[in-house]
Amino acid sequence: MDNLVNFPTIERLSADQATVHVDPEAGASILAMHPSPRPSFTPGLLADIDQWRASVAELGNREIPDTGQSAIRYAVLTSAMPDIFNFGGDLNRFVELIRAGDRDGLMDYALACIRATHSFSCGFGAPVTSIALVQGRAQGGGFEAALAANVLIAERGTQMGFPEVLFNLFPGMGAYSFLSRKIAPSIAERLILSGTLYEAEDLYEMGVVDVLAEAGEGEQTLRAYMRDADKHHHVHGLMNRIRATHTRVPFEELRDITELWVDSALRLDERNIRTMERLVRAQDRRIGEGVRQAN
Repeated sequence: MDNLVNFPTIERLSADQATVHVDPEAGASILAMHPSPRPSFTPGLLADIDQWRASVAELGNREIPDTGQSAIRYAVLTSAMPDIFNFGGDLNRFVELIRAGDRDGLMDYALACIRATHSFSCGFGAPVTSIALVQGRAQGGGFEAALAANVLIAERGTQMGFPEVLFNLFPGMGAYSFLSRKIAPSIAERLILSGTLYEAEDLYEMGVVDVLAEAGEGEQTLRAYMRDADKHHHVHGLMNRIRATHTRVPFEELRDITELWVDSALRLDERNIRTMERLVRAQDRRIGEGVRQAN
């Protein structure tokens, strides 16, 4: 994404599905997703996120001499793909595993997803504030990843939602757990069951989006948020500790819901599986349209 080129790249991750940028002055580590063949949580992207998690944990627990500050105070998840944050679960992989009746394979994939969202929700085990910067469509697991962040910044005009109901399933990697900590459980259920894509402006009014940025100004808003947080670092640190104590989502809760999701996915009939395949084709068309517009 062009608005991230000012951040120096410090490492190209092993699976080449994401790139990490660091802004030492802001104390931020920024992971920009660019998964292939489509913008979903591919196994390669999940491996890159796990590698990033270890890096953030190490830097976040390293104190800069004479300052008392951590080397990394913010971990930011964003996308390097224009107009797309992330489409969520790897539907093509779901279809293959479900048709094969491969419960272990589906469970391994789901556990990798919730390890990522859980780490993001608890600051990677370091005094780090996690931030999701959403500048394009986030749906399914992409929306869940954004919800897992301590702070969700979204640009006006972006859309977020859960399409899983279209193929008779529910978002199983943290949607209800993270939403119900932010808004009333009844509204969380309505968002999940509607299958609707919601505008960032509406989600901001509901309390789902924490910071609403003007269209095209996501990076500036991110920088302003981090500068302000640094000015009031003591209060922000206390809020992080309160959040960790009173609204923390236990990994065991995510795991139990994920097991229910896996067993439900394996019971889907052929009609629902074909709906997944149609959604994959729709994603491919959207990617193709984006490439043509960029050229």
